[in-house]
Amino acid sequence: MSWEQQPGYAQQRGYWQEPGHQQPDHRYPQQPQDRQQPDYRHPQQPQYQQQPYEPVPADPQPYEQSTYHQGYGQEYAYPAHAQQEPVPQPLAPVPPAAAEAEEEKPPPRLPGRDRYFDTLRAVALIRVVTYHTFGWAWAGMVFPSMGVMFALAGTLMAKSLERPAPKVVRGRLRRLLPPFWFWGFFVVLAMLVHDWMPGWQIVYWIVPLGDPPGSAWAEQAWEILWYLRTYLWFVLLSPLLLKIFRPAPVPVLLLSLAPIIVLHFLWEPPDDRLGSALTDLATFLFCWILGFAHRDGVLARLKPFAVAALSLAAIGFAGWYALTHQAGTGSYDLDDIPLAQALWSAGYVTLLMWAKSYFGIDCAWLTRFRRTDRIVTIFNSRAVTIYLWHEIALILAVPLIDRFWNVPAFETYLPLESQWFMFGIGWILIAVFVLLCGWVEDVAGKKKPTLLPGGRPASP
Repeated sequence: MSWEQQPGYAQQRGYWQEPGHQQPDHRYPQQPQDRQQPDYRHPQQPQYQQQPYEPVPADPQPYEQSTYHQGYGQEYAYPAHAQQEPVPQPLAPVPPAAAEAEEEKPPPRLPGRDRYFDTLRAVALIRVVTYHTFGWAWAGMVFPSMGVMFALAGTLMAKSLERPAPKVVRGRLRRLLPPFWFWGFFVVLAMLVHDWMPGWQIVYWIVPLGDPPGSAWAEQAWEILWYLRTYLWFVLLSPLLLKIFRPAPVPVLLLSLAPIIVLHFLWEPPDDRLGSALTDLATFLFCWILGFAHRDGVLARLKPFAVAALSLAAIGFAGWYALTHQAGTGSYDLDDIPLAQALWSAGYVTLLMWAKSYFGIDCAWLTRFRRTDRIVTIFNSRAVTIYLWHEIALILAVPLIDRFWNVPAFETYLPLESQWFMFGIGWILIAVFVLLCGWVEDVAGKKKPTLLPGGRPASP
């Protein structure tokens, strides 16, 4: 069948007339009568016999409307690459300014990283080192580092528990214990050299489910291990805590403050490893579960007025309680008053986490400042190393500064008596420990060991 014999074609073109009527074809110029022109509409012309339509396979390149082929009232679209193969063009030279801008681009980060949380963790570590250098009691009120770190860890734990719980717990232990063992080897060896005689409790240096024992000589170094012990217990309890939390998230979040109230007013825990562990777990339980609430979107659904009112009330009560109950410790330091620490951290960290959920804060602007972004990356990739080794760095800073007094120029021009100078020397030594010992975190995380993380990838 020819195209013009298709149903509806002649009607559309205006050729349908009475039988025997000849309609002139005005599409072509009139030819002389003595020349025989072929009847292009003759049904027997094989060259115009309609062929079955073969669909064009899907092509990633769009069809170009300028490549239509006109003929006999039909239009056929062909892929652009079927008409003409593109001629490769030589690459234009990159201007020097563009090349320099490319060099200044920040290094790519691992997918899934949140720069807001990364920044909070970096600030928390800086505050910890600052507090252990100067001992300012108000530092914990300005920024409750431990509460922030537990809340961030709770968020990551809730995210990880989307996978099987045993696998997640093993992964957390694998990333935590090797850096702890590496650090502990040097601390235990130094205590043994200084006449320390351990008992069976030395097993806590293998798995710190309780406070590892140590000598008074190295107490400043090992007393920070309460955080690792508390973190380890939260990791082990998280599968159960998450199952309790999700059926009734808001009530469970509010009731998570009940344990610290009970321990403070109704039952005094024993003064041993068990009592210390229970107190720390109760103090920061709210912050850990707050991480669950953020991960599950509970905070984003809360009303702003209720969040602000309850958070400020908790902060206000904690501040009042710390200032009016200094008799036992002689200070309003939150670290010495667990109830005040729990309520202050609860209110403060709730505001930080809720602001993240409600306003969608992500600190993406930080990537525009390449050096600052790199520092934040190092702090997060070496968080365990910085926390474990920072006290040893501050301890070593003291005899190192004492050596400076023997150099007349240093004694004259350097502020050797200033704690700020010790603070600076301490950070220099922390940087040295990060370079020397940070690779253990890479090995624990099954990554390729690097001197400093977050660097520019090697050029191919």
